[in-house]
Amino acid sequence: MSLDFCTPEKIPNEIKCYDKKISQMGVGKTGKVGYLKINLKYDSQKNKTLITHQKSQVPLFIQKALYYDESIPSMAHLFILSPSGGILQGDRYRTDVRLSNNAISHITTQGATRVYKMDSNYATQIINLEVKENSYLEFLPEQLIPYKDSRYYQKINLNVDATSTLVYSEIIVPGRVAMGELFDYDICYLKSSGRNDDQILFNDSSILEPKNHEITIPSILGNYTILATVYIITDKENTANLKDKINSDFQNNDEVKGGLSVLPNDAGMCIRILGNSSEEIRTTIYNIAKIVRCQVLV
Repeated sequence: MSLDFCTPEKIPNEIKCYDKKISQMGVGKTGKVGYLKINLKYDSQKNKTLITHQKSQVPLFIQKALYYDESIPSMAHLFILSPSGGILQGDRYRTDVRLSNNAISHITTQGATRVYKMDSNYATQIINLEVKENSYLEFLPEQLIPYKDSRYYQKINLNVDATSTLVYSEIIVPGRVAMGELFDYDICYLKSSGRNDDQILFNDSSILEPKNHEITIPSILGNYTILATVYIITDKENTANLKDKINSDFQNNDEVKGGLSVLPNDAGMCIRILGNSSEEIRTTIYNIAKIVRCQVLV
């Protein structure tokens, strides 16, 4: 897959300023451009969501679909894998996922995404999720760990049909705390947009530059070190029914703090979560997904 195809069209100036020649393996070389494409559809004869098309280019690939949830036997569980152990300077990744025809799937990663130290250039990742025709997708990757001096830009494009539901999450931890790295990365820039075909539903960005801007002040992270975001894109009725249930889940949780905002056009909701334990935040996200499942699928 070509370098241009796996590189975001518009690189923000905050990232572009690191665009320097790499002294090791250069941008676009073999192993530096990862691509993964997955199409899923529901098969009524087998009562399963099946992978109807897949294409991958190392260092991205997936294992075969698993069906281990007895309460939702048709749900395809997929794990995105990488043999590289993490994202290096000059890496350009792209993941395209499309669900249609009543497909139901849960997608996560094999483990945390590690963004390694960089002394030149930066790394990017594009994630395109398309959920069509009465389909349901949970895309809940493990946490993102930006190492010291890393520079990372991620562009997330969420295209969700009015008849479908998407639960998407991201978790950013402060770095390798056990190694004494606490907010030592250069920049972690996550840009998200949601739409229903040609209609834009929302645009949102998280830009963390701890070396240039204090992020532990009360107006940003305060006494917390981990930031998570959950986007739930669903119809207006589901949004109205989910708000109080999710808010009550935060009220009963002393380990994390969270807040919920309804997206424009009642297209769903955005949830911000703060905490000091990635496990507690991950559990909270899965509890939210469970609440959505009960509303949408049961």
